[in-house]
Amino acid sequence: MRTSPVIIIGGGLAGCEAAWQLVQRGHAVHLMEMKPQKFSPAHKMEHLAELVCSNSLKSNSLDNAPGLLKEEMRLLNSLIIKTADNTAVAAGKALAVDRLQFAQNVETELKQNNNFSLISGEVKEVPENSLTIIATGPLTSDALAQNIAQTLGSAYLYFYDAIAPIVEADSINMDNVFWASRYDKGTPDYLNCPLKREEYEIFRQELLAAEKVAPKPFEEVRHFEGCLPIEVLAARGENTMAFGPMKPVGLIDPKTSAIPYAAVQLRRENSAGSLFNLVGFQTKLTWPEQQRIFRLIPGLENATFARYGSIHRNTYIQSPTLLKPSLQLIKNTNIFYAGQITGVEGYIESAAMGLLAGLNAAYLLEGKQLQQPPLTTAIGSLLNYITSAKSADCFQPMNINFGLLETLASKKMKKKERNILYVNRALLSLNEWMKSQNIKLNYPESLRD
Repeated sequence: MRTSPVIIIGGGLAGCEAAWQLVQRGHAVHLMEMKPQKFSPAHKMEHLAELVCSNSLKSNSLDNAPGLLKEEMRLLNSLIIKTADNTAVAAGKALAVDRLQFAQNVETELKQNNNFSLISGEVKEVPENSLTIIATGPLTSDALAQNIAQTLGSAYLYFYDAIAPIVEADSINMDNVFWASRYDKGTPDYLNCPLKREEYEIFRQELLAAEKVAPKPFEEVRHFEGCLPIEVLAARGENTMAFGPMKPVGLIDPKTSAIPYAAVQLRRENSAGSLFNLVGFQTKLTWPEQQRIFRLIPGLENATFARYGSIHRNTYIQSPTLLKPSLQLIKNTNIFYAGQITGVEGYIESAAMGLLAGLNAAYLLEGKQLQQPPLTTAIGSLLNYITSAKSADCFQPMNINFGLLETLASKKMKKKERNILYVNRALLSLNEWMKSQNIKLNYPESLRD
């Protein structure tokens, strides 16, 4: 049994979730966060758990994999999901939050625990002799990144992401947009900017010709396929954007009573509805080009940009060859990795790996061993993807999806019916696993069925 505090490096979603799981089980935590002494290129807030790329945590529906993962985390008493539910803003069936309220609430919850300490300042080396969880995320500081690279050698990887711009609500021309959610699902929480074919073609040509921020000579750019810059999509084909983030399917323009050729969706960025982000419009265009080109979108002719898109580094390790299913480093079991640095992609996926790292560390402190969650669950299948040798040869960051779960042995059926079977099986499996590991269900008895 160890008595010294667990050191967690990184105060993002994964680090905060890991800390929460530990302190809830009575273990001491020292959370090391370089803010406010030092900020990454993308971070602005002084608070923990800052959301950078988007305020959306994806779908809350239980007929898809992101919704399932969130439900599993609710059962596992996730701080991140509980706080997101409490700070949610209207976004149809998606779970989107007020960024500031979310970050403030996560930090407050942690600081209320006597066995939690927040230590500000940059960590430049991994303390190999202490029980440590590394949750520094995609923007690991250069000094620590170099230390990790030296420790892990050639297995250390990275690529580049881009974040979407945000516009001020009162600068949107409401005469040229309409409220709707696709197929009228949920409430009409998205502002939709409809484009005619000629408008779409002009927009695409301007994206192709636009000035982009060039990478530094020593940087090798490797974009994640699930988060491609809008200009990269434009270059991939005439209609790639129209089948991607500008997909008009399920949207009826009330002015024409028809589906537009293409559409740009805007989503609330905060509970006040004063800010909107351009959904799927992550970009590496220069700031002047962003203003010029995005103002070609109907409704954004005079848009005021509260934040421009920008490129940022996404750092991750070759987890299948480096980590045990417990998220411990194979060569040094004092060290756990958690969050996006393990090769998961997305806020909730990162928090889920923080949850498991925290639980595994807690069990280790208690002289026990946490068994890996079943492959029939979202959280277990995601963990398996990043720690299984089968993933090593072509390892790339991964979002949660039903393709990761253990395949259903059943006859052909409609996709939605199949997804429901995945969800029902997953929640039953998680329930049984939690019982076997003596993990208390978070739901009250009346809701557990």
